Amino acid sequence: MEVRRLVRGVEAAVARSGLIALVSLAAAGCAATVEPDAARDDGASVDRPSRDEGAEDAPDSSAEDVSASDGALGDMDADAPDVALFDARSDGRSDARTDARTDARSDARTDATGTDARADVSSDAPPRDGGACPPEMVLVAGRVCVDRWEGALVQVFPDGATADWSPYENPGSRRVRAVSRANVAPQAYITGQESERACVEAGKRLCRRDEWLAACQGPARRTYPYGNTFMRGLCNVGRSPHPLISFYGRSDSSIYTFTNMNNPGINQQPNSLARTGQYDRCVSQDGLFDMYGNLHEWIAEADGTFKGGFYADTDTNGPGCLYTTTAHGFTYRDYSTGFRCCADPR
Repeated sequence: MEVRRLVRGVEAAVARSGLIALVSLAAAGCAATVEPDAARDDGASVDRPSRDEGAEDAPDSSAEDVSASDGALGDMDADAPDVALFDARSDGRSDARTDARTDARSDARTDATGTDARADVSSDAPPRDGGACPPEMVLVAGRVCVDRWEGALVQVFPDGATADWSPYENPGSRRVRAVSRANVAPQAYITGQESERACVEAGKRLCRRDEWLAACQGPARRTYPYGNTFMRGLCNVGRSPHPLISFYGRSDSSIYTFTNMNNPGINQQPNSLARTGQYDRCVSQDGLFDMYGNLHEWIAEADGTFKGGFYADTDTNGPGCLYTTTAHGFTYRDYSTGFRCCADPR
């Protein structure tokens, strides 16, 4: 009797052990089904892109209408170096690039209006190129800083004080410094040598031909700063009648003298010289204004070369950014000659 009870006790224990094993196995099986779900959760960004990825993949509408509408967005073209993304990457925010694109478009429109743009290039403004260039310049092709606007001058006095120099008067041998500002009349009536000295006084230099061309054409190597097709009204070009003819009231060859062509009144006529950034759609992919038209721009060639045409002639010596005049020496000047500075990145 005692033996039977002992046997039954052993059988019950074995049965309970088997049940426990089955429960343990079932529990292990349930745990195994959790892992794929956890894996899907870890990879959620694959199925649900972050705002960062969405901004990267979204089409840039400004690349399509830059030639016809808001030219100030040229620097947001799909082929352009998006300098706004430089600071966005360092922010480490998932939506930084989205915000940077929005901010860059807003900045471009503000610059084009003139007065507000000057605030954007103050010493308090955050650098757009990681600090490689001064605030009034733009980093082009990752290798050269280029003035955003055509050059103006300030006179520098012996005590270091400065005063704006008239853009309608030749500075001669005076000590002058180049400045690049929005919403001012750029300096005309200036020689290549004087332009070079003014840039050096500002810690800059005249642009080399390849640098100037890269700035005007942008990464897409456009014929015009805004695109490959000429569009009337985007830049200050095509003035008619010729400014000399309208100023002197006649068209005979006697008006084409050095003295006549350096009269300060020529560029003060209506519909002649425009203020920097006034033509807010005359802008390159990198955000440089008035590289086509307004004033010829001296470049660093000692034999004498200026680029881009001016407000009354932009096609005699080539279209758009390709316009090149080599007919005058480096000491030549008239109402149409201006300049823009370049500098090496810091």
